[in-house]
Amino acid sequence: MQKKNKTLLSVRTPSGLSGDMFVAGLARMAEIDGPSLEALVRDIRLPQLEGAITIQAMKLGPLAGWRAIVTLPEAHTDRSYSEIRKCIAQSALHPMAKGYAEAAFAYLAEAEAAVHDLAVSEVVFHEVGALDSILDICLSAALFERLRPARFICSPLPLCDGVIECRHGPLSAPAPAVLKLLKGIPVYGVDSSGETVTPTALALLKAFEVVFGLWPEMVLSKVEHVFGSRTLANLPNGAIFALGSDHRASNAIRPKKR
Repeated sequence: MQKKNKTLLSVRTPSGLSGDMFVAGLARMAEIDGPSLEALVRDIRLPQLEGAITIQAMKLGPLAGWRAIVTLPEAHTDRSYSEIRKCIAQSALHPMAKGYAEAAFAYLAEAEAAVHDLAVSEVVFHEVGALDSILDICLSAALFERLRPARFICSPLPLCDGVIECRHGPLSAPAPAVLKLLKGIPVYGVDSSGETVTPTALALLKAFEVVFGLWPEMVLSKVEHVFGSRTLANLPNGAIFALGSDHRASNAIRPKKR
């Protein structure tokens, strides 16, 4: 009889979450880097993405952690929602990973359609449709499929005011697409300024069927700090990714010896 998966994934987000933070955190949880990570990138089957990402150790002040470093061609092509769906369908990703990626882009398309008063079929992605977001979503989907946690729990998300620069010009934070995607999600205000949560991160949270709440009851097996490409004032920057098992599955727990 096959054992039921008891793996739990928890993400704590004191300064928010972005797509590149998702990639870095999931890669560390799955213990995938170097050639194994590049093999997943090749599965996306977009030559422009090959060799574009590495997961590197870094320090932010006194704290050590990890960050995804992405280097892509400067020219980004706008892509329609139908073109992105075709790209995912033609990839060599695992079917479950394809499903996660398709779901994430569907959430994004619905949000963009609502913001711009368009039909979903008319949506053309600009920032979100750029290569980096395709990389973030498809690679996160592939890594999450590798982990296949029984439960995925995230802390409520921090929000603050401020200005975000984008292709359409300056926007107030949170951005309109973020506001659409935040419906039904627990949030709280923080004393800072700028973008704390990106549309890509929100779409991935929804695609992975996250639940929001406190730290779950779990026996920790992996814990990593992950940083994004920006820092925010007055906040403990970065996110904590933690993997473990439901401790209720065992009657006796002994910490591992050093």
